[in-house]
Amino acid sequence: MKELRLGTIGSGSIVHTILDNVKLVDGIRLTAVYSRTEEKGSQLAAEYGAERVYTDLDAFLGDEEMNTVYIASPNLLHYEQTKKALLAGKHVICEKPFCTKAEQARELTALAKEKQLFLADAVPTAFLPNLEALKKELPKVGRVKLVLGNYSQYSSRYDQVLKGEVPNVFNPQYAGGCLMDINFYNVYLSTALFGKPKSFVYYPNRWGELADTSGVLVMQYDGFVGSLAGAKDTWGVNYFQIEGEKGHIYIKDGSNGIAEVRVVTKDSEETINLQENPEWRFYEVQKLTEYMLAGDYEAVYGRLNVMIDVVEILEDARKKAGILFPGE
Repeated sequence: MKELRLGTIGSGSIVHTILDNVKLVDGIRLTAVYSRTEEKGSQLAAEYGAERVYTDLDAFLGDEEMNTVYIASPNLLHYEQTKKALLAGKHVICEKPFCTKAEQARELTALAKEKQLFLADAVPTAFLPNLEALKKELPKVGRVKLVLGNYSQYSSRYDQVLKGEVPNVFNPQYAGGCLMDINFYNVYLSTALFGKPKSFVYYPNRWGELADTSGVLVMQYDGFVGSLAGAKDTWGVNYFQIEGEKGHIYIKDGSNGIAEVRVVTKDSEETINLQENPEWRFYEVQKLTEYMLAGDYEAVYGRLNVMIDVVEILEDARKKAGILFPGE
């Protein structure tokens, strides 16, 4: 490919953030928009210069100029729409959570490899320069004993819950919930650094029959334990900390953006930040464009291994906690 000609599914705030960064990166541009309503699709297309708007998904996927689809629809639709896009011969970048079942994640990965198409889970953490710095600095703290993470972001949709409404983000019928949305980032970073834990259990706060509004996931590894908290019903200080026998690493503002990495030992203290652009999704757009235009399948496929482990952890943890999605 000489250029990523992008088509989007979804029109929420995250799509706008991605497209704001598409404007800043050479080699990628928006060409088509799919939306369930003509009005929303036309507004998005006008704002970002898309040439065509579709309200029919099959017609959208049949667009011959578009070669890459970015999917940011409700969680429960990710699997079906990603599969359709791959079968239509399109490369796919799918928002987190990639899908709701590990079996689905494995199936989509195998399909992409069979058809020699790029398939990426849109987790900005995976593409951050500070993540590579964190991996490099990790041995300095010695044998890890504790991993502590918190990501709390009060949601205006929680106000709707308090009024007796059922917004999609907390609705199990749409694969909603805090674990799938906010705490996802903590789980992803822990898995990217340490692999899949030996065991794990999720302790959620729930509102009636809704999915979790907050909760704590405890992950047991060989020799250490992780406590990962996420909340959409509270305010809090966001951070991620790795504590070892020789020191600790503190990640400012939490696991999703890794704003900076502070490494503290008995003999030294150093703060590292390799991210000149504070908008962390910029690096996701930049690196994916670079990899895909270079034909670097290994760089993209390699990240899917972490994604599959994360999906499996989320699936098992929520099911054991009694958070079930349609068909389960």
